[in-house]
Amino acid sequence: MKLNCDMGESFGSWTKGMDAEVMPFIDMANIACGFHASDPLTMDHTVKMAIAENVTIGAHPGYPDLLGFGRRELECRPDELKAILVYQMAALDGICRTRGTAIQYVKPHGALYNKMMVDHTTLSVVMAAVRDYAPHCPLVVMATPEADQVRDRAREYGIEVWFEAFSDRAYNDEGRLVKRSVRGAVHDTTEAIEQQVTQIITEGCVTSMSGKRILIQADTICIHGDSYHAVDAARHMRQLVESL
Repeated sequence: MKLNCDMGESFGSWTKGMDAEVMPFIDMANIACGFHASDPLTMDHTVKMAIAENVTIGAHPGYPDLLGFGRRELECRPDELKAILVYQMAALDGICRTRGTAIQYVKPHGALYNKMMVDHTTLSVVMAAVRDYAPHCPLVVMATPEADQVRDRAREYGIEVWFEAFSDRAYNDEGRLVKRSVRGAVHDTTEAIEQQVTQIITEGCVTSMSGKRILIQADTICIHGDSYHAVDAARHMRQLVESL
C-alpha cells in the first residue's frame, strides 16, 4: 500500500504543512501547481525534496482559488476547466523536467476532487485533460463502492486510475468524505487513524460516522501533512503499512 500526501502548498512567505519532515515517510507527493496554493519556487523546492527522498511526484491541480485554498466549488465551462488542468499539469511538469524527472500521476485537489466524484461531466473533463497532456499518468480518484463505473469510464479515455482511501478523514454512508465543517470530519488522534488504515488494508472497508460498513478497494492511502500531529502520524503510518 502506497502512502500519498498533499504537499508544496505554501505560497510566498506563507508556510503550510511540514513537507520536509513528512517527505521521508511517504511514497507519493501530490504537489500543488499554483492555482489553489504554491508558487514556482515552492514547486521547485518540493520537487527537489521529493527527488532526494525517492518519492514519486504527482500533479495536484485545483480550482483557481488561492483565497479559498481550492476548497470552494467554482463554476467552469468544460473547455475552461480542461485548460485550467492542462496549464497546471504542464507548469509542474516543466519544473520536474529541469530536475531530470516528470510528473508520474495526477490527483485533483479539494473541491475539484470532490466534484469529479459526484459529477460525471466534471470527471470526464478531468480524464480528458489527463489523456491529452499526460496519458501515461494514472488519475487518482476516491475509492468508493462505484469503483467499477469509474474504471470503465477511464478505459474509454485510455487512461489508468488509482483508487485512494483516506487515513484521517471520516466517511459518510455513501462512501464519500464528510464535509470538513462537520465536527469529527477529521480524525485528530493517531489511534483513530491507525484503526481506519488497518481496516482499509486488512478488510477492504471503512466504517462511516453512523457505523455503516462500506466496502472499498484502495491502491493508495492519503495522509495530510498540515495537521499538528502530521509528522508523528506519518511516521506511525509508515510503520503500520510495512507491518501489515
